[in-house]
Amino acid sequence: MEPTVHPFAELFDQLGLPSAESEIRAFIDQHRPLPNGVKITEAPFWTPSQARLLKDLLLEDADWAEVVDQLNLALH
Repeated sequence: MEPTVHPFAELFDQLGLPSAESEIRAFIDQHRPLPNGVKITEAPFWTPSQARLLKDLLLEDADWAEVVDQLNLALH
């Protein structure tokens, strides 16, 4: 079975954020760079439910963990 690859747009949809390509770029530009040592799940701009979702995706689902890691890199 081939792993599922989720695009940023799906992750942003899951987070309840605008998910058009230009909106994703604007979000990343607005919130980067995260200081070294700040985990993506601890970034101050997430709501508590968004932070919890990111933690759950990293801990429980390898398919989603890859795209969360990509967002982490983009924000750092």
